[in-house]
Amino acid sequence: MKRNFAALQGEFDLLICGGGIYGAWTAYDAALRGLKVALVEQDDWAGATSSASSKLIHGGLRYLETYDFKLVRKALKERQLLLDIAPHRVWPLRFGVPVYADSRNGTLLLKAGLTLYDTLAGFPGELMQHRHFSGREFSSHFPFLNEAGLNGGFTYGDAQTDDARLVLELVAGAMAKANGAVCVNYAKLVDWHEEDGTVCGAEVQDVIGGKTLNVRAKQCVSTSGRWELKTEQGQAWCRLSKGVHLVLPALPVQEAVLLTAKEDGRVFFIIPWYGRTLLGTTDTDYRGDVEQVRVEEADIDYLLDAAKGYLKRAWSRTDVIGSYAGVRVMKQSDDANPSVASRDWELKTTANGLHHAIGGKLTSAREDAAVIVDAVCERLGKSIACLSNQRGLPWKPQYGFSAWMSDAMLRAQGLEVDAESAQWLLRRHGVRAAEVLDIIAQTSQHAARIVPELPFIYADLLLCARDEMAVHLSDLLRRRMPLLILAELDAGAMQHLAEQAAPVLGWDAQRIAEEIEACLA
Repeated sequence: MKRNFAALQGEFDLLICGGGIYGAWTAYDAALRGLKVALVEQDDWAGATSSASSKLIHGGLRYLETYDFKLVRKALKERQLLLDIAPHRVWPLRFGVPVYADSRNGTLLLKAGLTLYDTLAGFPGELMQHRHFSGREFSSHFPFLNEAGLNGGFTYGDAQTDDARLVLELVAGAMAKANGAVCVNYAKLVDWHEEDGTVCGAEVQDVIGGKTLNVRAKQCVSTSGRWELKTEQGQAWCRLSKGVHLVLPALPVQEAVLLTAKEDGRVFFIIPWYGRTLLGTTDTDYRGDVEQVRVEEADIDYLLDAAKGYLKRAWSRTDVIGSYAGVRVMKQSDDANPSVASRDWELKTTANGLHHAIGGKLTSAREDAAVIVDAVCERLGKSIACLSNQRGLPWKPQYGFSAWMSDAMLRAQGLEVDAESAQWLLRRHGVRAAEVLDIIAQTSQHAARIVPELPFIYADLLLCARDEMAVHLSDLLRRRMPLLILAELDAGAMQHLAEQAAPVLGWDAQRIAEEIEACLA
């Protein structure tokens, strides 16, 4: 993946502005169908909400409480599809749901809900089906949970991903030689252009060099997420909800837990991820500056207090390693509580022909993007079927996944990559992991972990710097590999990592200092 702003010159069938999950899936889908595609993003790929999710590919068990069966069925169908077409990128994750004497939902109601969940998923295999446990069995399964008042519990299957790397892989797939899309990060929309009342492209500025280009396109789509709120029509269409996650030390299980906050009944998760634990998410209306979404003290207090009632050893502020905040875009509604507002998605097309993606979920973005591209093709007078539901993701192995995993793990461990790091390496890069291992074959020291507690190795960092369109140190350490939220990196550690990447990125001492300062800020 090489950044080339000048390649935006010329005319395209489709211009997409916004490089989160919806923009990436739209670009990938359209490029697979043979359209000439341009995708621009004002910041880094997945630089906002799409790297601030709960990292889940799931049907949304809690949406059954609001009777949103259509959305749950749609998301469960997509969950299974993604497990099939991207086993390296999306992997099964089981969730536990305890039932206490004072739980809002008792055993019978949860049993009914989980049975419905399995039914809407099309009666999945044993790996995804729910199971019931007695209090003693459930406590043995999740030993960190309080036992007082525990009547039993359930486990059920969903799935997990690395959200930022999912976006990156889709962008890479759109840019592949066979597909030919032009995708440029740090390329900011200045204004849409119109001719005879119809959008025909946009003025786009190179955030790095300052130059502007007029990008011509027959069809244009805005997948700008929360930035839709900067217009009056966006304010009429959209509602924002802020979600915050805290990063905490690992717990002694590789399964997640779904819990209900005793303060207000909102659902939150405890999720294993990259050797740490994610605690989240909050779900509060957001009316602040879309450019400045932050984790507030009240957000931290809320999540720690919500978890405190369930844990044998409560977390405190000193346990918090990192945190991040994101803003969900939802369709405008009169619901007082954002937790019950619909997460479904809508395509808006204005009188000038500009398409807007409103709302949606990480899990169902592929299907929604297919609807966008269908609408684009109809206006272009083209009849081309969707292919994104038939093709493996770009970095999926070409032969049996289990056999590939076994072969790749053997090679990694033969190069002295520890087993946990090797497993995450294969999930992060798929078939491209072979290129990381090639780096180690040349310099064995690059098999070492960057941070002893986390499964990231130096060779991975070098490949990300070399081939993944990272412009800033924050791109590399937050989205290519999420060290900035998973580790407490001081200036010295950042200096060391920046110096490792500098020869590839062409940074001198002054640039390194600037990048470190920006990360610390």
